[in-house]
Order: sequence, then C-alpha cells, then structure tokens
Amino acid sequence: MSERRPVLLRLDPAVHEALTRWANDEFRSVNAQVEMLLRRALTEAGRMPKQAAALPKRGRPRTGKARQG
Repeated sequence: MSERRPVLLRLDPAVHEALTRWANDEFRSVNAQVEMLLRRALTEAGRMPKQAAALPKRGRPRTGKARQG
C-alpha cells in the first residue's frame, strides 16, 4: 500500500459545515468524505490514475450473520 499524503485544505466555514453534515450522514470522517468526492470527480472526468490504490476498508468487519431488528 502506498503512503498517504497529508494535505492542508482551507474551506469556507459554511462549506465545511455542509461537508461535515454530509460526512456524518454517511458515517464517514470529513477526510474520508473529501477523498471520496475527489475520487468521484476524477473518475467522472476520466482523470483517475490507474495506479491509485483503492480506498482503505473502514468500520467493523462483517460477521456473515444477518442483522435482526
């Protein structure tokens, strides 16, 4: 797996708040949400590098049992 690079990103406070709400709705961190959006934009523009690593899997591993509720 390749090394991940830190990036400083300056955002308008209202944009950051909206991004935070969106990330929370999808159970992601703001960082993961930004990366997902950037990857989507690169893919749609036909600019996603072929050598880009897949997003790391996050969260609890699945147990194979169906959730009951």
